[in-house]
Amino acid sequence: MQIFAHRGASGNYPENTTLAITAALQAQVDGIELDVQSCADDFVIIHDSWLDRTTNGQGRVVDTPFSEINTLDAGDGQKVLNLQQVLELINTQTQINLELKHTFGLDKLVSTLEKNVAEGIIEREQLLISSFDHHQLKWLKQNLPWVKIGALTASIPLNYAYFAENLHAYSVHLDKNFINHEFVADAKQRGLKVMTYTVDKQQEIEEMQRLGVDGIFSNFPCYAKMILSR
Repeated sequence: MQIFAHRGASGNYPENTTLAITAALQAQVDGIELDVQSCADDFVIIHDSWLDRTTNGQGRVVDTPFSEINTLDAGDGQKVLNLQQVLELINTQTQINLELKHTFGLDKLVSTLEKNVAEGIIEREQLLISSFDHHQLKWLKQNLPWVKIGALTASIPLNYAYFAENLHAYSVHLDKNFINHEFVADAKQRGLKVMTYTVDKQQEIEEMQRLGVDGIFSNFPCYAKMILSR
């Protein structure tokens, strides 16, 4: 079972920051999950649509230029990164799961990813893009056919993982509170990888392993690795 550091090693360091990402890389995780959304003129790595929870700033991310966001403290003196900085920081060291939040200008996103692949900064195989917005995932798959997509849900649909198969997804990402044997079996029968979020406690980690989940997103990747190594 693979371990993805959720927003980096966010249980110990400010989420989505260089500190959290570096700690996850040092832990040799299987992948790092990070949140992407649009600010006024760029793509930034931040979870909320408002700045006030994770930084000392105010206002909506989408209304704020990156030059201003870049002056804010994201905790422990960390800065909010933009997408390019993150791709260069992680480089080809591990898998990258970019979760699209309030993200617009997907044509620009496609161009950015293609440019980074062409320049060898990242590799196609290491990139996974996920979202609760399945319309965006469908558009991305049509316009960037090589990209792996992960379809997020916080429910158990009547047709289980059909929605992800219909999107030509690589994986289905499930809320740990909305998962059962039938859902996992259905997803695997459709050729999908099964990932669950956000899994931090020993009992949850072991339960996901028993269910046959392919990967978990954890705020404490070092702890998760220790549990799985027993």
